[in-house]
Amino acid sequence: MDLTPLGLGILAGGTIILGLPIARLKAVSTKTKAFLNAISTGILVFLLVEITGHILEEVEHLLISATEGFHTLPDALRFGGLLIAGFSTGLLGLVWFEQRVLKAPHTDEAPKEKAHRVAMLIAVGLGLHNLSEGLAIGQGYASGAVQLAWLLAIGFALHNGTEGFGIAAPLSGYRASWRFLGITALVAGGPTFLGALIGGLWTNQALEVFCLALASGTLLYVIGELMHLGRQLKSEAVVSIGLLIGFCVAMVTDFALVVFSGI
Repeated sequence: MDLTPLGLGILAGGTIILGLPIARLKAVSTKTKAFLNAISTGILVFLLVEITGHILEEVEHLLISATEGFHTLPDALRFGGLLIAGFSTGLLGLVWFEQRVLKAPHTDEAPKEKAHRVAMLIAVGLGLHNLSEGLAIGQGYASGAVQLAWLLAIGFALHNGTEGFGIAAPLSGYRASWRFLGITALVAGGPTFLGALIGGLWTNQALEVFCLALASGTLLYVIGELMHLGRQLKSEAVVSIGLLIGFCVAMVTDFALVVFSGI
């Protein structure tokens, strides 16, 4: 059994730990918390736009081909259905996960508990997103494009470093334990090498579309949680600047990945 895809997945997903030490910061001011939280939100907003746009572009391409006489309408309907199903499952599934697994109270929740809950929700959302990244790496390797698979793994590794920061930002000032940070790293980064292993054994475009849609739904829910947290911190100007910085950082790393993959 060739374990190279698994190694590539570990390389891509392992860097998520790089941003997590920020959660160990002490005595962080409210304004700094708002700023870090906004950067995290900006990163996730870009990921949501990128992922959802990619799926919509694929469905639209199939629909245009169908109007030109090609037999692509069944595929367009299938992928459109997978988009709706995955997005709905991701969004509503995270609501269920929060209420049943995390058991978050609706009122009188301590700030530290809320910060840990939001961080775990971010980790779950990113984990689903990273599962699709792992699938892309594994499927590239399985198709014989070994160099592309390596390039994707390195590019995703650079990108995932910023995702780790997104998990840690809401925890800043609350002195999160290394055990909790390790769990969030496993939840968020683990699916990358799991996806790479699965993708290296079995390729399926429909599965990839569903995973991407699932990630979009979870990211939308997490963004809503972060925006709510940002409003509680009440630093509008700082939040706007943080959102811009987070979005731009994620965009630049994505552009770097595109350029790097094209070399």
